[in-house]
Amino acid sequence: MGAVVTRGFLECLLGLYFLSHIPITLFVDLQAALSPELYPVELTDLKNWYSKEFKDPLMQDPPVWFKSFVFCELVFQLPFFPIAAYAFFKGSCRWIRTPAIIYSVHTITTLIPILYTILLEDFSRASAFKGQRPEMLRERLTLICIYAPFFIIPLILLVFMLRNPYYKYEEKRKKK
Repeated sequence: MGAVVTRGFLECLLGLYFLSHIPITLFVDLQAALSPELYPVELTDLKNWYSKEFKDPLMQDPPVWFKSFVFCELVFQLPFFPIAAYAFFKGSCRWIRTPAIIYSVHTITTLIPILYTILLEDFSRASAFKGQRPEMLRERLTLICIYAPFFIIPLILLVFMLRNPYYKYEEKRKKK
């Protein structure tokens, strides 16, 4: 009984994660890679406020490698978000296992250089980063806390898909 409740809770959490990720991607993240003319002033103001308030150099003046990650988010991840939200809200959809593993590994892999850059980049010497940037450790840690859920939740998803007995083993179909 406890395993079913835990699975249900995690499926609900993951459903909320994927559902919430759709507007975040469409309205904020994609501004790093797409033309500003595609967005209304209110959304560009939101992105500008965020990037200045939290001194996020990746969103203020995105380097090419970061834009490539955002492009992958557009092409590969965004179409997956509603499918994953559906599967996890419905619950017990074993078919989501392989796509969820692919998504989680891809996302974790892209977050490693992002978190590494935020934590260790010497922004005062890096010519690629203009504008405001985190200078104090507190500012860097705040920015890491903003990006961290996009590392932690995919890591939970990966462990859940690999370790949960319900998703780990497929039912054997009877041969006729």
